[in-house]
Amino acid sequence: MKKLSLIGTALLAVLAFSQPAFAKPDNIQPKTTKTIVSKTVNKINLNTAGAKEIADVLTGIGMKKAIAIVDYRKAHGKFEKVEELAAVKGIGVGTIAKNEDRIILK
Repeated sequence: MKKLSLIGTALLAVLAFSQPAFAKPDNIQPKTTKTIVSKTVNKINLNTAGAKEIADVLTGIGMKKAIAIVDYRKAHGKFEKVEELAAVKGIGVGTIAKNEDRIILK
């Protein structure tokens, strides 16, 4: 009985001293995730850019439409307003709206 009591006491001592290991430290901060989205907008001067540059920068404009923009510019002169881009075949107000922040006319 004495041996059983000694084993029980030893077991209780081990459990008592191991409890702090299971306790949550006070200095642990909750994990927070912060996502930062950086969006760089390339700008393009439609009055000087070539077709490849236009196609690379403008959304919804492929090489075919970019060539049409350059051809229109050669035939009609420099663009004075962004809205004039709608006169180019295949380019509508939606495409212009998507790209307004990317277009420079100098």
